Amino acid sequence: MKTETAVQDGILFVRLSGDLIGSPDTQQLLQSVDQHLGDELRHCAVDLSEVRYINSTGIGVLVSLLTKFRSRGGELVLINPADHPRKMLALTKLNAIFSIADDDSAAAQQLKASN
Repeated sequence: MKTETAVQDGILFVRLSGDLIGSPDTQQLLQSVDQHLGDELRHCAVDLSEVRYINSTGIGVLVSLLTKFRSRGGELVLINPADHPRKMLALTKLNAIFSIADDDSAAAQQLKASN
């Protein structure tokens, strides 16, 4: 899995590609987000459009990220999940927990509205 992070307008954008499964990559993802949490960020958008496959560990990582931001009074939005991640979110009924946006600008609007 490949991870890219960028901060824009007070929102942490995380772009993932490849497979979101239990590997050393997921620990690097969580550490990278933790480093940004020190910057007083409360909002995060995770782009899943390039994630081919996600397993239960990957779902756990997303729930962990959601918890981190909500415990700070913030929010997390998923951007355009690819087919498999979208099916897994529906299967686990987590699509009712996570907000989903079509693109970066829609995610930013949802996050700003959640203040």
